[in-house]
Amino acid sequence: MTDTKHEADVAFIKALAELLRENDLTELQVKREYGEEDSLNVRVSRLSQTAPAAPVQVSVPSAVPAAPVAAPAAAPAVVEAPVASEDPASHPGAVTSPMVGTVYMQPEPGAPAFITVGASVSEGDTLLIVEAMKTMNHIHAPKSGTVKRILVSDGDAVEFGTPLVIVE
Repeated sequence: MTDTKHEADVAFIKALAELLRENDLTELQVKREYGEEDSLNVRVSRLSQTAPAAPVQVSVPSAVPAAPVAAPAAAPAVVEAPVASEDPASHPGAVTSPMVGTVYMQPEPGAPAFITVGASVSEGDTLLIVEAMKTMNHIHAPKSGTVKRILVSDGDAVEFGTPLVIVE
């Protein structure tokens, strides 16, 4: 019976690692309760646990800037590169992600986006949604103003503190 439990734990850990990879997350921690005094604590991390994943993650971004430089047709990516060097998170109007999750720009597929660049928003308006653990978390405007930049796209994976939108 303990072999079956061990095999189930291994399958569970493999599934967590796959979830980590599919959602481009860097860390995932889960506690599985089997009983009052029996549990499994699992922490899966791409940075310290899986050495091959880190170089792959590093090599992909280094290849992405090379393509826009070589191909002038990728002008939007070139525009975003200098913006990243300015560190949008330090901008006074930056709205950052309060959690790790997936960004959704509209309330449901096919619906219009909550915001567009140049749109006026009031304090408390929903800017976008960050889904975390099957929960849709509405990210609200911290102040009234105009949306100057949208720094994420629909379906992007974000981490805590990732700048999402600039509202001035």
